[in-house]
Amino acid sequence: MKKHVLFLFLLVFVHVLPSFGQEAKYIFYLIGDGMGLNQVNLTEIHQAEVQHKDNHIPLVFTQFPHVGFASTHSLSNGVTDSGAGGTALAVGKKTKNGVIGMDSTGTVPYKSIAYATKQKGKKVGIITSVSIDHATPASFYAHQADRDMYYEIGKEIVTSNFDFFGGSNFLKPETTFDHKKAPSLFPILEKAGYNVLKGKDAYAQLPNKSDKIILMNSDGSPIDALKYAIDQKPNDLKLADITSAAITSLHKNNTNGFFLMIEGGKIDWACHANDAATTIQEVLDFNASVQLAYDFYKKFPNETLIVVTADHETGGLGVGNGSSSLKTKFLSHQKTSHAELSNAIGNLRKNNPNATWDDLKNLIAAQTGLFSKITIHETDRSALEAAYQKSFVDHQNETAKSLYASDDKIAALSISILNRMGSISWASNNHSAAYAPVYAIGVGSEQFSQKMDNTDIPKKIATAAKLSLD
Repeated sequence: MKKHVLFLFLLVFVHVLPSFGQEAKYIFYLIGDGMGLNQVNLTEIHQAEVQHKDNHIPLVFTQFPHVGFASTHSLSNGVTDSGAGGTALAVGKKTKNGVIGMDSTGTVPYKSIAYATKQKGKKVGIITSVSIDHATPASFYAHQADRDMYYEIGKEIVTSNFDFFGGSNFLKPETTFDHKKAPSLFPILEKAGYNVLKGKDAYAQLPNKSDKIILMNSDGSPIDALKYAIDQKPNDLKLADITSAAITSLHKNNTNGFFLMIEGGKIDWACHANDAATTIQEVLDFNASVQLAYDFYKKFPNETLIVVTADHETGGLGVGNGSSSLKTKFLSHQKTSHAELSNAIGNLRKNNPNATWDDLKNLIAAQTGLFSKITIHETDRSALEAAYQKSFVDHQNETAKSLYASDDKIAALSISILNRMGSISWASNNHSAAYAPVYAIGVGSEQFSQKMDNTDIPKKIATAAKLSLD
């Protein structure tokens, strides 16, 4: 018996030994905005159904050895926003909704894990699939009393002196919070030594790839976010493109290590719109960046830490809406996001004032599979036909509003029907208080196999990297 106990002790000791005393030199902190456990679960179930496999096809991060979950409430609310949620994940302290990197009074700035890493001589990158000045990325480099202070947030890139930023663009590069005209951010950033690069191929064409970089969408592309993954064309800038460039830039000519925060910001947007098919593609898009981080980890397994989590869940997503049989494969028939379907319906109305019900039905069928590949209920057909009558015949156009979209009512109704046919339900168009999943691999990752608060996550990263958040 004593020999058996001794053997078990030695086995546990040997298992823990590789990370004992080691320091995380390379840190990847990946945040799926709005990505609750069911967003992950749906993606894995859907992939299995589409490929005719049983159960789940796992994402990269769900195979990590250490898994936990985190509470997400803010200091002011049971349901957090991305300002307070991002701040908790960045600095390890609670604040009230709407505040970025400061206490609840908006007067005391907090030091983020990114600043702590920079102070130790490592390089730092902050990238996202939405705008660089949005709440989650901003929480790592800015300190503002209101998350909508986009110009003021953008200016703090200069004082951060971080090495790599990436995202769609800046929301208010020439307008202050009080709506006053201000000097453009771009000359200010360039004067501070940043190379402002635009487009998918811009980084590859840069001679010195270790310079300070800001990588954004090309001119003429949306400034608020990268395109939804489901809508992207080959030449569109993708989160994985930015991730690849960031890893190359931060690692090149650098022996001290780096910290890279990667946000999948449009998971949240798709969930606000209750668009399950688009949500799945956003999670897969986020997973592609996790794969790049994992590929790096495999080269430096004893020096790298990867943590994947979310700031909150969005939409109260339910997988299974009454029947024990799941039909999430129906969602694969959706070819565009809610936003692009809305645009297509608007263009049909504009370009063909005499468009018939059959014209609209054919458009819906081509974009969602309803009518053509999925037989819908008579009540749903009647609801869509009534919406056509009101919009195209009576010219009473209606919209369905969510936090980041104002969609044509017919588009929202079509996607709602497809969701239901695909075994999906939603509780709301907003955030929920659901736990956020946490996945980790690498140096110090064993700390994450437990229930925790979101403020514990950066503290655990700091422990693994021997950083101080004080």
